Amino acid sequence: MRSLSIGATGMLAQQMNVDVIANNLANMTTTGYKRQRIEFHDLMYQNITRPGTASSSADTTTPSGLQLGLGVKPVATYRIHTQGSVTLTDSALDVAINGEGFLQVELPNGDAAYSRAGSLQLNQDGEIVTNEGLRIEPGITVPENITNLEINRDGEVFGKLPGEAALTNLGRFDMVMFINPAGLEAIGDTNFVETEASGSPIVGNPGEDNFGTVIQGALEQSNVDSVKEITNMITAQRAYEMNSQVISTSDEMMGTITQLR
Repeated sequence: MRSLSIGATGMLAQQMNVDVIANNLANMTTTGYKRQRIEFHDLMYQNITRPGTASSSADTTTPSGLQLGLGVKPVATYRIHTQGSVTLTDSALDVAINGEGFLQVELPNGDAAYSRAGSLQLNQDGEIVTNEGLRIEPGITVPENITNLEINRDGEVFGKLPGEAALTNLGRFDMVMFINPAGLEAIGDTNFVETEASGSPIVGNPGEDNFGTVIQGALEQSNVDSVKEITNMITAQRAYEMNSQVISTSDEMMGTITQLR
């Protein structure tokens, strides 16, 4: 009976659906996290009678045919890059991106990664880095004797040196966009890397050419909606139960056949 394997594909698909939802809920308080949505496709079909097949010698054809589907399969986890809510922290090195774009960071192997998690700190050399110690590009060094650190909406970093009235420009954050941000590959630590699907990075300045602006003393929160995720989990659970019922029903039908005398 096809229904046994069809019900099994439905159960496996909904199990993976719950895995995706669980990861969203686990990261609902992760700074800069972007939620995922799983996509499904129906499997191939068995054509018992193809649509349009000749049904008689009088040139009549079957209008719809007879096709039997073989179940469902997961095909993609689509990451939704909508803006998360912004929370004020009053920390001078915390930055949130308001609009499109990513901060560029340098991985330990020298490759570039991209993130919207703006919880920044200084390392032992005074460089602005992420919580994992990855340097923000281009490298910006804050002198030890600097005071009144300020980051404006255009990503420029200023500080006040002793004995000087004017603020000193220490550098400017790069902002990076992609044609298809959903094609970025997540590598953990709220970092993404470029793939062929994402396209090449488009580097620019915050606040220019549709790039987002920078908000100092704030962090962008996860864009996970806990109510929607719980609702999706209930739907997935019910779909899992219904597919398991299909298997139980198929088993009962097969049991009836074996009991025929």
